[in-house]
Amino acid sequence: MRNLITPHGLRLAASSLALGLLLAGCASTHGLEPKVRALDGDTLSSNRSLAEHKLSAADFPRQDWWTAFGDAQLDALIDEALQGNPSLDAADARLRKAQAQAGLADAARKPTVTASGQYSGVQLPATLLPPPEGGSYMGSTVLMLNFKYDLDLWGGKRAQWEAAVGQAQAAEVDAQAARLTLSSNIARAYVNLAQAYAALDVANDEHDRATHLRGLGEQRVKAGLDNQLQLRQAESTIASAEQQAQAAQQQIDAARTAIAALMGQGPDRGLDIARPQVLQAGPPGIPDVLPSELLGHRPDVVAARWRVEAASRGIDASKASFKPSVNLSAIVGLASGGLSDLFSSDALLGLGGPAISLPIFDSERLRGQLDASDADYDLAVANYNQILVGALHEVTDALQAARSLEQQIDASKRARAAAQSAWDLAQSRYRAGLGTQLDVLSAQRPLLQSDQQIAMLQAQRLNAAVDLDRALGGGLVLQQPNTPIANTVVSP
Repeated sequence: MRNLITPHGLRLAASSLALGLLLAGCASTHGLEPKVRALDGDTLSSNRSLAEHKLSAADFPRQDWWTAFGDAQLDALIDEALQGNPSLDAADARLRKAQAQAGLADAARKPTVTASGQYSGVQLPATLLPPPEGGSYMGSTVLMLNFKYDLDLWGGKRAQWEAAVGQAQAAEVDAQAARLTLSSNIARAYVNLAQAYAALDVANDEHDRATHLRGLGEQRVKAGLDNQLQLRQAESTIASAEQQAQAAQQQIDAARTAIAALMGQGPDRGLDIARPQVLQAGPPGIPDVLPSELLGHRPDVVAARWRVEAASRGIDASKASFKPSVNLSAIVGLASGGLSDLFSSDALLGLGGPAISLPIFDSERLRGQLDASDADYDLAVANYNQILVGALHEVTDALQAARSLEQQIDASKRARAAAQSAWDLAQSRYRAGLGTQLDVLSAQRPLLQSDQQIAMLQAQRLNAAVDLDRALGGGLVLQQPNTPIANTVVSP
């Protein structure tokens, strides 16, 4: 078998490569570069906004942060939802697709060898050619091995693979973020369920107070001290309390159905959800390493960083296409007109050598491709910057809301105690004949309003705790790119 690549062929390839490098200068990357720069988290000042809230050296949330609410049923609901859910299935499918694309990009960097076998035959008519060719059957058998390898001289294929790996890493973080989102949504729906039960309690308490007042009114009417007007007013209050109880029950049913839907189950699953226990929200606190450490805990921030990394590698791949490419190929096989001499030395078939592609008159397409890659990078960086700013905003909002709501709850409880005292005094005066039913009704309204206000504020405080745990990353352990964003784009 003769050599497939001769010294003359090597000299020709080297000369062509040198010529290609010279001509490739016609397609220049000059003037094309990303325009957007990534924000440094430490430059986003938050010291004054968070200073008064750093009361303890709080850690980042645990991965099962919802257990801090102290309700075993909530723990079981979230655990069940995380075992299988349509939204999680979709995120996992996107991850598998991204990983498959990374595998394809990696395979494109490696040599390929394919084997083939073929038999073909032909019979030419004697009316076209005279014998012995005409009128006889001729067959041929070919066995071949085909070798191909695209040399990655400039790292373009490696950059494409790294870009695909970055996208796969981002998809993996997105899958984890989907679990954090799901658990947060279930926790919030569970808080809404607890609030609806609290509203039902408030309505029942109001109903009991109104019923008690009607009883006093009936006694006074029989004694000739009041007329039917006061009795009708008490009955109106009872009817209003019944309406509030019905509305609260509707909210309970809606919250149960919402939880069942979040779990990927039918509405009947919600019927099995019992009344929540008294949920507890611990004192709000944040780690003293914000904002820099937040970058490694927030799944949306980490995913955005991976996408910046992938876009940076896309720029490298586009720049590599400006330079010549060298491909190696070889075909080795056996060919014979009959099986008897197929494996003889005379049946050996060989073909191969390097192929060089020169981007000489393709400057407009290549520059457009690089410009698009630069724009993709700018979009990825802009999205990263926006997510980073939003992350700090969410942490600050949740922390400030938690602190403010605690103060509001304390003030509302004091107002409720005063309203209870006023109600008790109005009842005593009414029973003693020193006051009117109008006085009792006037004292009853602030008591109802205080109960409703406290129930609403307590639910908001619990939701603020959910928001803070989610804003701090939900305890997820995430793999980040090691390369700083500022250094991911290499110079031309």
